[in-house]
Amino acid sequence: MEEQNLIFLFSCFFFLLPLLSDIQGVQGSYFGHDHRHGGGGVYGFHPKKLFVFGDSYADTGNLPKSFADWQVPYGITFPGKPDGHFSDGRVLTEFLAKYLGLKSPVPYAMRKNKPKLARYGMNFAYGGTGVFNTTVAPGEPNMTAQIDFFQELLKESACRKSQLESSLSLVTVSGNDYSTYLAEGGSAQGAPTFVARVVNQTAVNLKRIHDLGVRKVAVAAIEPLGCLPKVTFVSSFQTCNETSNSLAILHNKLLQQAVAELNSECKDSGAFIILDLYDAFYSVLNHKEATVKFESPILKPCCFGTSIGYDCGSLNAKGEKMYTLCDNPNATFFWDSFHPTQAGWRVVFFYLKSKFEKS
Repeated sequence: MEEQNLIFLFSCFFFLLPLLSDIQGVQGSYFGHDHRHGGGGVYGFHPKKLFVFGDSYADTGNLPKSFADWQVPYGITFPGKPDGHFSDGRVLTEFLAKYLGLKSPVPYAMRKNKPKLARYGMNFAYGGTGVFNTTVAPGEPNMTAQIDFFQELLKESACRKSQLESSLSLVTVSGNDYSTYLAEGGSAQGAPTFVARVVNQTAVNLKRIHDLGVRKVAVAAIEPLGCLPKVTFVSSFQTCNETSNSLAILHNKLLQQAVAELNSECKDSGAFIILDLYDAFYSVLNHKEATVKFESPILKPCCFGTSIGYDCGSLNAKGEKMYTLCDNPNATFFWDSFHPTQAGWRVVFFYLKSKFEKS
């Protein structure tokens, strides 16, 4: 998200606040949960394959090596070098896969180099993408194209229908569509309509994945956008911007309604579930999740540019570092301007699994 759009971002979503008056606050969870879980798995479901679609919150190496996630210092914690993750280490995909007892599914771009890993599923997520085309990662496959890749894979008989019946899909939509909307001059008045377009297309994508045979589809709610370091730097990383968070709340409210409708139309009423990233992030950032204590200020990223125009990993024309790096990524929640550290994702996933493990 470009700096020139931040002032607009802060002001535009005051327009959204009247639309959110029926939501009971932003700090508590506003999603209902399926409580039929019988131990392990996801609400009693034990998948044997994981198929992943989305963006940088789930990507494990699909982007070309010209992108930041392949540059130093990304991957500094794990595996010790850049490997296509937008973090110092593991991301949401890997924590979910490990919990399910699966190896992290091979990135689609690496499927020919690691064919044996394909038996665990496949990761089609590309960092910077959205449900529509974005300015964040121009030319990279949006979610419709990612699902096209999956459909072609099925046509090649790379995965049998019977195997899909024991599969789970992870879908992440983390805000790149909204960054693009702002970058392209989207108006405050048109923002609610655009949010509805994003959620409606997300619902179409979820249904298509399920119709292709995936048994259960888990979609991530959008994180509190006003708490991302790219936004909180204006307050020296001290406070979240709640007017920015109102966009995430509207998105998530509409997503909740869309998922409820999908489940009502499906023979398996629990086929679609929401992973509440908003509440998970918010609980950690407000110190309600006590499993780990991060250094203060918790909104300050471990790695960030030394001035406007530079980001984590940036070099100037002379090849000199134009970013600063903290001493201990394990003690910080955010890695860069948008993404959690491996330690951050660990505590977020601990929160998520505590919800879908409840009986």
